[in-house]
Amino acid sequence: MTVGQGILLFFTVMGGLALFIFGMNIMTEGLKRASGNRLRKILAQAAHHRMNGLLLGAFLGTTIQTSAATVMMVGLINAGLMTLLESIPPMLGANIGTTLAMHLISIRLGDYCFVGITIGLLLVVTGSNTKWRPIGEALLGFGMLFLGMNIMSGAVKPYREVMAPFLAGIDGATWKGMLTGVGIATAITAVIQSSGAMIGMVFALISAGVITSLEQSYPIIIGANVGTCATALLGSIGTNVEARRSAVSHLTFNIFSAVFGVLAAGLFYRWIPLTAGDLIHQTANANTIKMVISVALVLPFIRAHERLVRRLLPSSEPVPEPTFLDDTLIERPEDALAAVFRELRRVTGICVRSLQLDAELIIRDDHRQMGRLQRNEEAVDDIKTAVRSYLRDLTHRYLSRRQAILIQYLNRAVVNVERIHDHIEMIGTLSGQRHAIPEARFTLEGLNLLYEVYDTTARTLNRLASSFDPDKLVYGDAARAILASRDEHVAGSHRVLADFTERISKHEYPPISGMFFTEYISAFDRIVRHCKVVALDELQPDFRLKPAKFSRRAEPGPGFEAPALVDQEVYLEWVRRERFGMERPSEAESPAGPASESVADDE
Repeated sequence: MTVGQGILLFFTVMGGLALFIFGMNIMTEGLKRASGNRLRKILAQAAHHRMNGLLLGAFLGTTIQTSAATVMMVGLINAGLMTLLESIPPMLGANIGTTLAMHLISIRLGDYCFVGITIGLLLVVTGSNTKWRPIGEALLGFGMLFLGMNIMSGAVKPYREVMAPFLAGIDGATWKGMLTGVGIATAITAVIQSSGAMIGMVFALISAGVITSLEQSYPIIIGANVGTCATALLGSIGTNVEARRSAVSHLTFNIFSAVFGVLAAGLFYRWIPLTAGDLIHQTANANTIKMVISVALVLPFIRAHERLVRRLLPSSEPVPEPTFLDDTLIERPEDALAAVFRELRRVTGICVRSLQLDAELIIRDDHRQMGRLQRNEEAVDDIKTAVRSYLRDLTHRYLSRRQAILIQYLNRAVVNVERIHDHIEMIGTLSGQRHAIPEARFTLEGLNLLYEVYDTTARTLNRLASSFDPDKLVYGDAARAILASRDEHVAGSHRVLADFTERISKHEYPPISGMFFTEYISAFDRIVRHCKVVALDELQPDFRLKPAKFSRRAEPGPGFEAPALVDQEVYLEWVRRERFGMERPSEAESPAGPASESVADDE
């Protein structure tokens, strides 16, 4: 092999690996989008039951890979929607699921990769904004994954005799060779953050004839399982201590599985060849069997595993407040509504803490604090999804008039709280952009003006958080306190903005700083505006709980017959005429008129 051929081989193999990883990522994202938010909801619910959590984790590991599943669990723990103990069974299942996914890759589908790419691309192009687009993305990624394997295998095959000596050091029949293989595979997998890609590369090398025995492939799959833990560890940066412990739990289990795999290597070399006739399937089988046995050994002792993780990562940081959304309360609507109040107070508390992070980010560029802010944004999004799903489940019970109306208020409240955090995150993003522009710096006087608006915003948000108290009988006083803070904020915001604008006009600040200052004030104003919207709902007479109805069960609600669909073409024609100034339709043509032909079932 010449130097030129070696360079070309290197980049061809790296290109095939990149295509494999890219295809796997596209496939994973497509499957996640196809499932919408249902995966997170099901995962949070299934975590309460050990076997359900294990099975769901296996499903997630098979479809979206262990790294994506564990990052999802880290996010749910950070949001308080799952505990460390509840996350262990799904995490164990996800590790099994990834090995099952490798069986799909071990099937020789490389010749049909272009079928998946073609069909997938057609669905992506023609299925914009429909349910077919994510399915197309999954097929496209699946095809690209196998194309990458074909490229790697085809590039290496002519040089298998040349490359064989480089892999001679990886020999699971010796301790040195075993540890070398595990170490190299762990390091590479940690860099590329995908055990599937690492094992896919092994399959490609087997197809090319470079790896010729289970003793060579076995240490690599052990290392790949350990190296993939890097994704969850990186994803836990900026999260609370329980979420970080979840990532450590994943690492701890895979280290245990690796130790077991190394100690049992002799048995695997003896018995695994009996399970399949070719080395690729033998390697996939060894990976699955090792993981299943490891899970079976750990599953009965998950409480001990939890205690071990807490000792490995001790912290004086308080354990985050868990979710109040208990599914067993759904049959007692008043108790369930009280739980939603508590959840709203919890999520608004996250907003308060994030606004405190903004106070620091305005002064200095701190990537760690910005990371915490972004993790909080993900947590608030998850909580909003959980609350709205909980309220939808509650609508299936027989509700009183007040309860039915209160659900609408609470749904609006959680939407407004989520938007509040969007603006809080925007303030952090603005701060990062401003710090990169020297001309956008504020003087001490400018910062003092900005923090005057910050203070009234923080006061209003704190009052909103304290207003979500299920023990209150009347919410009018809390609402009026929020509105009073809002009025104070508006007056101060107008005064401060006028003051700063005057300074800009006198050239005390460059125009670019005025742009940032105005955007800061706009973000603060929007936060307070959302607080006002919630407060106005809190003033309504039906925004309250009835203690007398606590613990009272409610039967499933009555079924409602779905109304006939409006004839879309007729109605849109009426809207165009009515809304765009065209000739008003006659009474018979109007959807609101007496003619029944305008409302029809067009299914």
